[in-house]
Amino acid sequence: MNKLIAFLLILLWVYFLMDRSKFFLHMIQLEGYKNDEYRKWLSKSGKAYDDKLKKSMKIISIMTIVYLIYIILFRKGTQFNIFVLYAFYIVWTLCMFLARTKDEEAKKPLVFTKRATRLYITNLILNIVLLLIIRTICVKSINDAILCSPIVLFIGTLLYYFQPETMYVSNILIKPVEDSINRWYFRQAQEKIDSMEDLYVIGITGSFGKTSTKFITSTILKQRYKVLSTPESYNTPMGLSKVINNELTEEYQVFIAEMGARNIGDIKELVQLTKPKIGVITSIGPAHLETFKNIDNIMKTKYELIEELSIDGIAIFNYDNEYVKKLADKTFKEKILYGMENIEELDIYAEDVEVSELGSTFTIKDKKGNSIRCTTKLLGKHNIYNILAGVSVAVAMGMNFEEIKRGIQKIEPIPHRLDIINPGTGIIIIDDAFNSNPIGAKAALDVLSQFKEGRKIIVTPGMVELGEKEAEANREFGVNIGKVCDYVILVGKKRTIPIYEGLMEVDYNENNIFVVKDLDEATQVIQKIAKPKDVILFENDLPDNYEE
Repeated sequence: MNKLIAFLLILLWVYFLMDRSKFFLHMIQLEGYKNDEYRKWLSKSGKAYDDKLKKSMKIISIMTIVYLIYIILFRKGTQFNIFVLYAFYIVWTLCMFLARTKDEEAKKPLVFTKRATRLYITNLILNIVLLLIIRTICVKSINDAILCSPIVLFIGTLLYYFQPETMYVSNILIKPVEDSINRWYFRQAQEKIDSMEDLYVIGITGSFGKTSTKFITSTILKQRYKVLSTPESYNTPMGLSKVINNELTEEYQVFIAEMGARNIGDIKELVQLTKPKIGVITSIGPAHLETFKNIDNIMKTKYELIEELSIDGIAIFNYDNEYVKKLADKTFKEKILYGMENIEELDIYAEDVEVSELGSTFTIKDKKGNSIRCTTKLLGKHNIYNILAGVSVAVAMGMNFEEIKRGIQKIEPIPHRLDIINPGTGIIIIDDAFNSNPIGAKAALDVLSQFKEGRKIIVTPGMVELGEKEAEANREFGVNIGKVCDYVILVGKKRTIPIYEGLMEVDYNENNIFVVKDLDEATQVIQKIAKPKDVILFENDLPDNYEE
């Protein structure tokens, strides 16, 4: 009987442990398995140790102390002691069930990749080993099951409580294994690229616009070439390695690699993997400042793409961006400059731009006198820059303007990037929820302002990963919102304080500001205030690890 109960308690403990650790596995996955980023999340988030958990932990702690005092000082007959022990087990089980946090639907759910599974199992093994060590010490020291069992169970509860920390330790323990696996996949991808001598690789980087530019460039190049591009926002060494190893075959003539970075040296690693012949820098601005610290480091990192190009490589620059312009001016490799300002200095440029709520119309020209009048469904002036980047790549690869025009006509809006949604209610939704930055947010507000009918409503949690400039950028965002929007729905009370302050600077009507906990509450507010012909902009949707 005692062995059966002990076995059931172990199963229960393992169940509770796996249930709680899954949440922290999810968070560390969202942080890219980077312990520094995970520690930052732990220090900022209140989700690691919520009130329900703390209350249950207090009850179990007090109960354990009272039980031990009773057994040591007032021990009765064996049967009565066993009865008290079983009562302890029952209360412990109830407390553990009450401590569980209700699962919420994640915006980006946990994906049990091979890496996630390895970390999950490592964490479970670590906890079991720690508990076995404690049990062994306890049995050898005390040699009394009536005393020892609650102590071991209490230690197990502490391990349950400190799952955020054991997940951190587990990630450290498994890192050498993961690094070895990653190096193997990286080398495999590198060798595959090296073996495909006729493959034309294009690298695209930038603080913003790189994903849109990638899809636009791919659509244009497909008018002549067989093209493979990295899906979604795959822009890390392992993301690119996965695509190269699993999807890149001899049938493809062109491979477009999006290149993301959070630290100096990240782009260099991606260039060494893919060996691009064309490098595109779409923009440079205040993104990922928490890790880069300053704009100079961002410029240095983005320029790694150009520095690592071969001597006969082609560098393509958005010459209207002040930081990109500085990089272009110091480049002596073959280069193509694109933009819409100071056209006498540009190789590819757009003129006669007409932007509306339906899209954009513009004329693309080059220095040779070629020109085409183009129309796109993509919203916002910033998307014309992304198209110009794609046109520059196409020109570098020998495509003519008629082929390019056909490609531009086929460009479709990219999901969650100023994507117009008509739910059939008469309300227009602009989905710009993928991520947000100062330039993108301003562009989104410009698009919103072009809608003449109906009221303008924005739903936003603000911008993140801007380091010391985050509060100021969000305050300025609030000022700009106040000039365009009739109603403002702020998601997250603490994070959106700077936006609120910006709204107050322009004397915005407080009655038209709603501060909500999450998107579910935001939806409830929309249902109350929205009317047909209203336009609602969803600007940014923070992942689960940023929620308050």
